[in-house]
Amino acid sequence: MGTSVQVTPVCGVFNENPLSYLVSIDGFNFLIDCGWNDHFDPSLLQPLSKVASTIDAVLLSHSDTLHLGALPYAVKQFGLNAPIFSTEPVHRMGLLTMYDQFLSRRQVSEFELFTLDDIDSAFQNVTRLTYSQNYHLSGKGEGIVIAPHMAGHLLGGTVWKITKDGEDVIYAVDYNRRKEKHLNGTVLESFVRPAVLITDAYNALNNQPPRQQREIFQDSISKTLKAGGNVLLPVDTAGRVLELILILEDYWAEQSLNYPIYFLTYVSSSTIDYVKSFLEWMGDSITKSFETSRDNAFLLKHVTLLINKSELDNAPDGPKVVLASMASLEAGFSHDIFVEWTSEVKNLVLFTERGQYGTLARMLQADPPPKAVKVTMSRRVPLAGEELIAYEEEQNRLKKEEALKASLIKEEESKASHGPDNDLNDPMIIDTNNAHAPLDVVDPHGGGFRDIFIDGFVTPSISVAPMFPFYDTTSEWDDFGEVINPDDYVIKDEDMDQAAVNFGGNMDGKLDEGAASLMLDTKPSKVVSNELTVQVKCSLIYLDYEGRADGRSIKTILAHVAPLKLVLVHGSAEATEHLKQHCLKHVCPYVYTPQIEETIDVTSDLCAYKVQLSEKLMSNVLFKKLGDYEIAWVDAEVGKTENGMLSLLPISTPAPHHKSVLVGDLKMADFKPFLSSQGIQVEFAGGGALRCGEYVTIRKVGQAGQKGGGSGPQQIVIEGPLCDDYYKIRDYLYSQFYLQ
Repeated sequence: MGTSVQVTPVCGVFNENPLSYLVSIDGFNFLIDCGWNDHFDPSLLQPLSKVASTIDAVLLSHSDTLHLGALPYAVKQFGLNAPIFSTEPVHRMGLLTMYDQFLSRRQVSEFELFTLDDIDSAFQNVTRLTYSQNYHLSGKGEGIVIAPHMAGHLLGGTVWKITKDGEDVIYAVDYNRRKEKHLNGTVLESFVRPAVLITDAYNALNNQPPRQQREIFQDSISKTLKAGGNVLLPVDTAGRVLELILILEDYWAEQSLNYPIYFLTYVSSSTIDYVKSFLEWMGDSITKSFETSRDNAFLLKHVTLLINKSELDNAPDGPKVVLASMASLEAGFSHDIFVEWTSEVKNLVLFTERGQYGTLARMLQADPPPKAVKVTMSRRVPLAGEELIAYEEEQNRLKKEEALKASLIKEEESKASHGPDNDLNDPMIIDTNNAHAPLDVVDPHGGGFRDIFIDGFVTPSISVAPMFPFYDTTSEWDDFGEVINPDDYVIKDEDMDQAAVNFGGNMDGKLDEGAASLMLDTKPSKVVSNELTVQVKCSLIYLDYEGRADGRSIKTILAHVAPLKLVLVHGSAEATEHLKQHCLKHVCPYVYTPQIEETIDVTSDLCAYKVQLSEKLMSNVLFKKLGDYEIAWVDAEVGKTENGMLSLLPISTPAPHHKSVLVGDLKMADFKPFLSSQGIQVEFAGGGALRCGEYVTIRKVGQAGQKGGGSGPQQIVIEGPLCDDYYKIRDYLYSQFYLQ
């Protein structure tokens, strides 16, 4: 049989809940994504708690809460201690996303599901990979190779490829086929016939947004501002907001607008500073612009970064655009701004992604939208008066209890270190149990002054007598002075990273002062809440800037990839069933839609064997260099080694004659500079043919672009008279592409 593959959804099937899936490959358990939603409901994580101890590795695909929001909680509460893998942007942006989530909730509730330390602990051991980097697992995962590839949805977003014994398992959710301002499209279509493809049905029923969407987006904002209104865009912390920022920057520059734009999150400046250093992860237009003119697209000219709502309140009066987290309106600055602005008819709330199920944003995106909504306004205020006195008394009581416990522990340790094995003849030890102890060391109430001798001393494990600690600080000296160890002065990368993230630091070492003050704020406070009913009088618009492939694109990509087996996850029941029926007819005969905690076996029906190439066989193989590779014909028969392993042995009969084989795909654009380097005058002729010298022409004929991504039979035709140039060009062609 082939490689054993089982898939068990932990969360996120037949609905829009967070994504989390257990994929077992030959007994090695991957947890792919570890998401949570903006409600942070622990009941969603019950299935994860049951399997956390069995997980061998965690793969993260995107940096938003739906894909990694539960990671700090799982590490803290479930004991998830498996190695974690992601790209560098997913690691950095995910860390900032979780900081923003915690700080937003900490300001309006006694949020205790996880802390900033828990976030740091979860992210500090993430192994960061680059796109297309093959990472070979060891130990239990020996033989498994993982590699991230571009998804095109968020910065650093990943399509994971897991390979074992030549069979590929592809995990591709939330991918985007379109090329955008800051990202290229997905590379999912480059994979053909994987053994298993796990993908989502989230957008299966959605059509492609109209081409005029950008004009609608810009016009809606422009009209609102010219009418004297404000525009609120509820956004994520460090994901799709990057695309929106670039769109607004370009539009403001084109139209010479001077209305202020504010990007408001607790970590906005850190977000943009990190993004400036991730240009190599972005689209071709951004990287080329930087290479040619050193122009960084995220050196923002029109967008002002804010980290505190008081900064927005103190901004000059007048129309403005505010991009504020969270996109769900459940918490964060966007929630408070919405409550303040929604009663004004001239204002606009512009949604650029579907709100999570059950959130205020989703409620407002209904058709028709509600005329009034109930909201809870909460804020954290310092304790005062009797509450402050009671709090301080309680803290003092707790400190005394801790001090008492510490002294008891110290006394127990002291007693343990002066057991019966001590040398009673040692003059430094006084036996308090000896009735004949000298009078000058016995107190009037009985018992020895043992504490007088012990207090302030440290009892080394190698000594029975208490003594002051002593450390030999003698240094080595040479002719040039004191000898130093350079390693003592090296600051490790992980130490710098930790110092930066602990205080919301950015790439330049500066701080998000607002976020840092909240992290370090230890003043006693409480949360005050009250419920309001607000009238929704402002304009509400939803435009799809989610950056996901639509239903038509999904079907086209799946038909091209043509997996042997397909697993559908994450999407409404209707969308999942619709895509399943389509794929059964047009993609592959094996389509699975598992339920939560249902394990499905998608082991390949192919048989894979490991064989050993014998030294005798390899010594007679003649390799030929074709392009970047060396290949050869191998004629062998299967046998067994002494230890029973299959082996390829030389055949006992003469090898058959082999026909010439074209290896790879001849691309005229690549072959042209090669011929030029050999001194042959070459240029393109009509129909994509290559004119070589005066008489010879090379053209490609045959079928290409077959269904499923395969190519039909093609022929390379060399036309011209039999002359020196003809034979020379044919030899060059054979040397590059033909194996004989």
